[in-house]
Parts: sequence; structure tokens; C-alpha cells
Amino acid sequence: QVQLVESGGGLVQPGGSLRLSCAGSGFTFNTYTMTWFRQPPGKERELVASIGRFGGTNYADSVKGRFTISRDNAKNTVYLRMNSLKPEDTAVYYCQRPGTPEYWGQGTQVTVSS
Repeated sequence: QVQLVESGGGLVQPGGSLRLSCAGSGFTFNTYTMTWFRQPPGKERELVASIGRFGGTNYADSVKGRFTISRDNAKNTVYLRMNSLKPEDTAVYYCQRPGTPEYWGQGTQVTVSS
């Protein structure tokens, strides 16, 4: 039973920071690339960042230099540290494990507002 559980979202002022966590279970965590997506209200889902099994990372241009993805395989957890947050970062953030089938977490809300 594959499960992905996100946590760490909340309300933050512009310029602030948050760290999201995604805890995985029910699969061999260290063999999979893990990915963060987000969906702003009324907009399409978009890829934010990914991290491969050997630690290689990729970022959307909109978050490059502000967000950092990392993983702790001993804890079966992937993180997304978000700095210098902007109102346009407001979205539901989802953790995703690719594959057939792919799996998604329930999402965690991030709201950036003054």
C-alpha cells in the first residue's frame, strides 16, 4: 500500500519561508525519483522540483535559486525548502512518485499573503 503524506504548509508573509515534507511508505523509497508539483487556485498543475535516486535535482525556472529539494532515504522523506516566498507561490503542493501507476499525496496548502 503506497502512501505519500505531505506536511508543513501554512500561511506565510511575502519574503518568508516554509519547509514542506513528504513521508513515503509501502515502496522501496531509495529506488525512485521523487517530485513536487503545485496547483495555484484556478490554474494548471505545474512541476516545481524533482530529485533522483542519486541526488540529482531539477527545478522550474520560477523557483530556481529560492527553493531546494532534498531527500533523506533513511527516513523515507523528501523535503522542499521554500525561501523568499512570493504571492504567486500560493498553491496546493503535492508530492508525487512516478511509475505505473504513479502515486500522489493528499496535498498541503501554502498561502503567501500579507
